[in-house]
Amino acid sequence: MYRRSIPKGQLLTLELATVMTQLSREIKRQVGVIADRKGNIPYVVVGDSSSLFMPELGRLRAGKTRFRGVRLIHTHLKGEPITNDDLTDLSLLSFDYMVALDARPECNPLMMSGAYLLPVNPDHKQWEMVGPNPVHSFDLDFSDFIRELENEFSKKSEALAGYKGAERATLVYLDDGRSGDPDWEVEELRELALSAGLQVVDVVRQRRKPDRKYFVGRGRLFDIIVRTMQREVDLLVLCPDLSAAQVKSIGDITDLRVIDRTQLILDIFAQRAQSSDGKIQVELAQLRYLLPRLIGAGIAMSRLRGGIGMRGPGETKLETDRRRINQRIATLDKQLKKLAARRKERRKRRERNRVPIVAIVGYTNAGKSTLLNTLTKATAIAENKLFATLDPFSKRLRFPQDREIVLTDTVGFIKDLPKDLKAAFKATLEELESADVLLHMVDASSKRAEEQLDAVEGLLVELELAYIPRITVFNKMDLLENEQWAENLAGRYDGLAVSALSRESLRPLVERMESMLWDNVNAAVSVTPELGRSIE
Repeated sequence: MYRRSIPKGQLLTLELATVMTQLSREIKRQVGVIADRKGNIPYVVVGDSSSLFMPELGRLRAGKTRFRGVRLIHTHLKGEPITNDDLTDLSLLSFDYMVALDARPECNPLMMSGAYLLPVNPDHKQWEMVGPNPVHSFDLDFSDFIRELENEFSKKSEALAGYKGAERATLVYLDDGRSGDPDWEVEELRELALSAGLQVVDVVRQRRKPDRKYFVGRGRLFDIIVRTMQREVDLLVLCPDLSAAQVKSIGDITDLRVIDRTQLILDIFAQRAQSSDGKIQVELAQLRYLLPRLIGAGIAMSRLRGGIGMRGPGETKLETDRRRINQRIATLDKQLKKLAARRKERRKRRERNRVPIVAIVGYTNAGKSTLLNTLTKATAIAENKLFATLDPFSKRLRFPQDREIVLTDTVGFIKDLPKDLKAAFKATLEELESADVLLHMVDASSKRAEEQLDAVEGLLVELELAYIPRITVFNKMDLLENEQWAENLAGRYDGLAVSALSRESLRPLVERMESMLWDNVNAAVSVTPELGRSIE
């Protein structure tokens, strides 16, 4: 069988089909061949009476279309056409074409059935079924067929493309019934993906308990793999987080890189970290996340390489990963302790100078950096993205009567903040402990404003910062059709409704800060560095 070949341009020959069916009847087992596009047969496959035992073909090639470049031709002893197992192999292994031969002795002429994958289409069909047809009368120029099919996949994918150069991602959200608002979590996952620079081409939602091995279940996973092929997807982003076993199982059947929500957030932090503190904290969080998952290391997890979810500490081998990662974690912990000691010393100097500290906290993308820029004429990065600010940034703000404060912008919070990230950024969040007042920024234009407010309040309690006096500031009222809604919402929380872009709307906020800082204390506040000086 290995020495045989199929003429270029033909799907199969009658001679090969005859030999395969005769051999299959003799040994009472399914027999198959895997032929490449040149017509050579690199694999001969044997199974039992009802199925084939597929060889290890490796993961899908990283090509334009994701087709593997080989077709499977095999026998069915009972004469059944293309089965569900065949379609699973077609999808999972991304064959060019699937052929099933009727190996029953009474079958004359010799019959065949076929199937091939389809590009994205209005009917949401994943494959096309062909036959049964007599083998001798099946007329198909296979070379032209597969070329046109790949071109069709490419055209459909380009039509779905929003912009060039970005990695294309499919988001998979599993609703296990524990979330109070799945719609919000899906939308937030999409925003995280966009903030990471991904192009979201498909969103898959499923309601069920997580499958221990395949997360969404084996059959559903195969459907998703076909959808990713139809849309030229590079990356799967799954939510909630994956276990090591799930990472390994999914990685074993596809070359698509697979990450979860935590990895996505860690990648965003890796992109945004500018200071030495931030870079160390991100690397530490990544290593702590990676360490327990080394047992399930497939191509997506065994090494951190370029691309979304793959930035970080570099490439390592599984055999020595644990020792090296533990050594690196110990080194980073020491560096963080030294940096924390320096920050503590700076805080002591500020306390000796008796300059009040006001820290801006809030859900990510609530407008914290914009508020800092407007009040102090600073140039902190302010973008309409999640986690645009990672490193704390401080400026002095002068009040009347020669009084000043240090206004500090901090990293944004998010619902279900990954524990590894929370632990790594504990040193940075310690800056909040020395704050005299917290400005809790809330995006009033968000449909989830109150849920975001509650999420931040919960994190403040968890971080033992709830004792610090705070002002709740409902921002982005200029984006609302009815600004009175923001005013009413602010009134319920004894807060203020503002637009961080408008200095005029911030006057009540400045007056509230001044009142909280000085009206109830008798101690004088000394004036030290000049207004506008950055505090590291």
